[in-house]
Amino acid sequence: MKFLNPLIVVTNMEKAKKFYYEVLGLEVIVDFGANVTLTGGVALQTKDTWSAFIHKQDSEIIFGGNAAELYFEEDDFDGFIKKINDIEDINYVHTIIEHSWGQRVVRFYDPDKHIIEVGENIIMVVRRFLNSDLSIEETAIRMDVPVDYVKSCLI
Repeated sequence: MKFLNPLIVVTNMEKAKKFYYEVLGLEVIVDFGANVTLTGGVALQTKDTWSAFIHKQDSEIIFGGNAAELYFEEDDFDGFIKKINDIEDINYVHTIIEHSWGQRVVRFYDPDKHIIEVGENIIMVVRRFLNSDLSIEETAIRMDVPVDYVKSCLI
């Protein structure tokens, strides 16, 4: 057995495809109308077909549960933040925060209230610390990771 991809339910397929393309750069690989697969392995399914698949009423499909997220990493985190700052309809869970290990992240909702997290690529975090004159050992301490992990990010 192997895991293939996450599937999220959407109320408006065209709006969802536009959001995932314009905000995250995901392109449609396969489009069956009610089911669409995007680059990165994200699948979208219309609410009406999903409710039929699981034998539930549309009213039983609840959005905005804040119990899961789709996680992305971005090499050019600052560029991504600039990009989404120019998009009017971003509904933030929170703006940029920096986790204790130094990774910067932002979380926002898609049009159906699924949480999207975009984090700074962890290799870029290592490089940012090293470029700020921290040594490999100091970077490992700052990030609370082994020195070998920091070294592996430099390969």
